[in-house]
Amino acid sequence: MSDWHAVRQTMRDFALSLPETHEDFPWGDRVIKVNKKVFLFLGIDEPTEKWNPSFGVKLQSEAHGHALTVEGAEPSGYGLGKAGWVTVPFQSALPDVELLLDWVEESYRAIAPKRAIKLLNSQAQGEADQ
Repeated sequence: MSDWHAVRQTMRDFALSLPETHEDFPWGDRVIKVNKKVFLFLGIDEPTEKWNPSFGVKLQSEAHGHALTVEGAEPSGYGLGKAGWVTVPFQSALPDVELLLDWVEESYRAIAPKRAIKLLNSQAQGEADQ
């Protein structure tokens, strides 16, 4: 997927398919939350003079270092980078969308309550049994 809008929409749709998630617009930015906590930052819908399209996820595995290798990626601002948050520009050469969705799921698992993770694991087990 070369169109950043399509990649962003795929990430959004995937994030909203996870248990107990919802979309919110604090500060005018699009975010996906679980249990009132953000696990995916999607920013505003269109670029401006001051903002380039990007997304933010919390990564605590080797994926953190991998995400930082994307051109223009950096630890997230406001002190979030110290907790594993990475901001990745959409208009860079991104990894395959499947890997981006893995990053979204890792961020979700880092933020979600145990009951939501159990639901996700149950869904995954049910799909594996089919």
